[in-house]
Amino acid sequence: MKCSIRIVLAAAVTIIGAGEAMAIEEAAYKVASKDNQFELRDYAPHILAETVVEGTLEEAGNKAFNRLFRYISGDNRTRNKVAMTAPVSQEPTGEKIKMTAPVGQQRVQERWAVSFMMPATYTLETLPAPDDPKVTLRQVPARRIAAVRYSGFWSEKNYLQNKLELESWIHEQGLTIAGDPVWARYNPPFTPWFLRRNEILIPVDAGAD
Repeated sequence: MKCSIRIVLAAAVTIIGAGEAMAIEEAAYKVASKDNQFELRDYAPHILAETVVEGTLEEAGNKAFNRLFRYISGDNRTRNKVAMTAPVSQEPTGEKIKMTAPVGQQRVQERWAVSFMMPATYTLETLPAPDDPKVTLRQVPARRIAAVRYSGFWSEKNYLQNKLELESWIHEQGLTIAGDPVWARYNPPFTPWFLRRNEILIPVDAGAD
């Protein structure tokens, strides 16, 4: 049985030193309702930079991270051209894009589509085009999401356990699943397992309350 899984990693700080503090923009949403560890959220539209890799659930994020991080670090064709000056000629340099959380990953047959959420200040028209053809940009519309938050290790076992609990809660609420599940991670790997913020996110019908 094929299963579509979208994983989200807040890998935004994984390459930042433990001693460096950095404010990370997160996907914007409003809480429509709350039931203990479960929430019903309305997410705003956002843009993803995405790439496809092979590997297991735990491996895929690491494989794709460097490729996506190169894009936001300047491996792109910036739309803001640098003026030529004489006698020194300057070439346009890649535009740096701020890190955000979370990072998404969706199962595509035996591969994974891994994505970074782009800052809300950008549109598809203003984002610099990736130099790497394996990185693409796409718009995600506004969605209603059922969510469960938990701490613990980044393991498939924990993911599947919490996904099952969230699916049971969705059915108890009379909601209809409308998309693939999401695994959200919001901490760098050096964060102790008991302090980590993890979430499972599942789209549901927007009209359901």
